[in-house]
Amino acid sequence: MQTTWKPHEKHGELTGRSDLPDTVFAFPKERKEPLTDASHVRNAIARFDQTVGVSDEDRELAFANIKKAAAHYGVDMTEKNWKELGSHPSTGRTKEDREASARKAAKTREEHAHK
Repeated sequence: MQTTWKPHEKHGELTGRSDLPDTVFAFPKERKEPLTDASHVRNAIARFDQTVGVSDEDRELAFANIKKAAAHYGVDMTEKNWKELGSHPSTGRTKEDREASARKAAKTREEHAHK
């Protein structure tokens, strides 16, 4: 799998997620899981199972991007493929639960943006 991730030199200076180029995200098409430093890489690994609305192909690309970013930032990663991180939630929540939570969070963000 060809990666799309590239280090972003100005990651510490950017304040808005919209300012980040697609190439810093594990899931570039969806702009999910930014990989701008070691902390974000570890977070993307931990939250890999919680990402909804992505295909197995998207997960394969995201795993390749995470692996490349992990090597760049010195994050140890023992997993050899994305299935070791999983495609199902490790939280015990169903897909429907996660999607409902995502809709609720989006609505809350929208309400706060209009205040």
